Amino acid sequence: MSIDSPASEITGPLSDTVDSVGLFLWNDLSGYLPRDLQWDALALTLVLALAIWIKRRGHGAKGADGRERKSGLLQFLAPKDIYTHQSARVDIWLWITTRLTHPLWAVGLLAVVGPATETGVITSLQWLFGSSPALESNLPWMLLYSLVTLLCYDFAFFITHYAFHKIPALWVLHKVHHSAEVLTPLTRYREHFLAGPIWAFNTAVGYGVASGIFAYLFNGNITEATLLNIGFFALLFGFTGSLRHYHVQMHYPVWLSKWLHSPVMHHVHHSYLEKHWDKNFSVITSLWDRLFGTLYIPEKDEYTPWGIGEKEQPRYSSFWQNCTSPFKDWYQMFSNNTPANTTEPLTEDRSSSAKT
Repeated sequence: MSIDSPASEITGPLSDTVDSVGLFLWNDLSGYLPRDLQWDALALTLVLALAIWIKRRGHGAKGADGRERKSGLLQFLAPKDIYTHQSARVDIWLWITTRLTHPLWAVGLLAVVGPATETGVITSLQWLFGSSPALESNLPWMLLYSLVTLLCYDFAFFITHYAFHKIPALWVLHKVHHSAEVLTPLTRYREHFLAGPIWAFNTAVGYGVASGIFAYLFNGNITEATLLNIGFFALLFGFTGSLRHYHVQMHYPVWLSKWLHSPVMHHVHHSYLEKHWDKNFSVITSLWDRLFGTLYIPEKDEYTPWGIGEKEQPRYSSFWQNCTSPFKDWYQMFSNNTPANTTEPLTEDRSSSAKT
């Protein structure tokens, strides 16, 4: 391919990857088991939990009340009060609902939004700087590509998550996720069926920006590196990602928590205590939370009661309530009869519980 090729002839890695592994992606999107319940992720989660149980001599796991307690191995790994809780049953039904609707929009976003963003970035860079420098691929460049991809994805996640909390019309959707009163591996997928496309759109944009920049630098010859990046990212997140929505606490040293999010930092994010509101929005790094002042590193065994507080929790307890309550809140908001809890997404609806 000529260095002077026009923008239309440079194929970005997302576009190329979508074309070459479309069948694989479709099979993945249509799978029945969530990622955190597949044998490898589940085995890793249990091994890490077992290591914590041994190291802390039975301590390190929380009950349904969000308090740490000493327990035997079986209760430590799968406590009855959590897995028989109504919230855990709602997790299952919400996951089924989002799983059924997921293929309807996920493939479209992957095949359209990501490549479109990628092409837009390539075209913009060519307009600003001229032809691609057609750099030669080597290990340092690929490591930088991995880092930029991770940071772009993490920033897109941070901005989306921040918006879900700060914009009332979006908070009523995201409240479904925060209405979980206990954390299980399926809580990660506990979302209103209208929230998934918003997450996916912004994720596709994040990946598109990173791949567009490096497609321009390497004249499009980085598809293999992109596949490696996806695997690297999956490994990094998969190592502890399932523990983010698991009752067992996995802390990092404080110095490391300032750079990477530990799973227990997400436990804080799900707490309805006032001091925990609007904290820890990122998914991988702590960089964006540090820059925007939303980082919170918890103390060992810090109390984190989960849910949205006594005032709002009864409206988001059942599967049907979680599906329909956002529509009711929107109707009240847009009919100039805004309920108090939607004017301050993370204040009014949690305050009563935080003070009790």
